[in-house]
This record gives sequence, C-alpha cells and structure tokens, in this order.
Amino acid sequence: MVQMKEFRVVMPLSLEEFQVAQMYMVMKMQQQNTTGTEGVEVLENRPFEDDEIGKGQYTLKIYRLQSKAPSWLTKFAPTDALVMQEEAWNAYPRCKSVIKCPYFTRFILTIETIHKADRGESENVHGLTKEQLAIRQVEMLDIASDVNDYWSYLVGSSNIDFSQFQSTQTGRGPLLDGWQVGISSLFLQLVN
Repeated sequence: MVQMKEFRVVMPLSLEEFQVAQMYMVMKMQQQNTTGTEGVEVLENRPFEDDEIGKGQYTLKIYRLQSKAPSWLTKFAPTDALVMQEEAWNAYPRCKSVIKCPYFTRFILTIETIHKADRGESENVHGLTKEQLAIRQVEMLDIASDVNDYWSYLVGSSNIDFSQFQSTQTGRGPLLDGWQVGISSLFLQLVN
C-alpha cells in the first residue's frame, strides 16, 4: 500500500543558515550514535549530477539500530531486521533519500525534500500528478508547538522550549504565537 504524506516545516532561519545547520546536525548525529558495533557506516560518498535533482553529493549509508529499537522488537527480530540502508542524493535545495531494510524487501521509504523561501503556502512544489495530489496528505509542523510533540519521539526528550528560548548569538526568539508570519524559510518533505 502506497501512502504519501507531505510535511511542511517553517524554520526561523534563512535557507543558507538551514543548509549549514543541517550538515552540522547530520554529522553530529552520526558521531554521537556510532559505536564499534552499531550506528552509521558510510559506504560511499561521491559527487553526482542528475537531470532531475541537479549537482550534489551522493551517499550510501548503513544504519545499525539495535539499541534504538524497542526491547519487545529485539527479542524476536533477527539482527538483520534492524539494519537500514539509505541512498541519498543531496543537491541542496533539493534532496532525495531512499531508505530500505534488506530484511524486509518490500519496505521502501522515499523522502523527497525541497527547501524553499516560503511559509508553506505553495501547493505543488513537488510537481505531483493529479492522482498523487488526490492521495497526498499535508501536515504543517510547528516547531514551537507542544500540541504535537514530534521532537521527543524523533530525537529523545528535549528541555528546550522554543516558545521561551531566545538565541544570544542571533537574537531570534522566542517563537511566540504567529511567529511564522515574518518568516520565509521552509522545508517540504514528501514521504512515500
């Protein structure tokens, strides 16, 4: 069954600042979660050029996630079932990742990301067909809202409240109600 969900995330950064922050956080996450037996292994990292995405960097990574899986899953799932493979084409502001689990051959997660100076108001930045638009679900994510706590689910608990936080370095913040109005940086992720 194919599902299609588009996540629209407005960020209080310029596109250039977000690009630097994204590269930094990917490297930091890889370093913090890689030990001798598990974590991220980069198998390939090279330049690429593609008519659809453009010029950028291709990576092939293996994620060994045994300690991140729920304990009930590790009790019956073989070790191979907790290994993911990611192919990524990063041609900022366009990126595409294909994530597979070799153990479950039918599991394929495709993530297409477009970083755009927008507040989530553009309707078809991914160039979807009428059929795809009919099944696509759109969700706006507010990084300052505690109504849906996406962050602790994805990265563990956080003690940062963006509705209270103010950066001493940039002066940005706090992100109060309506903070997106003056912002024009967004990343849109289409997940299949």
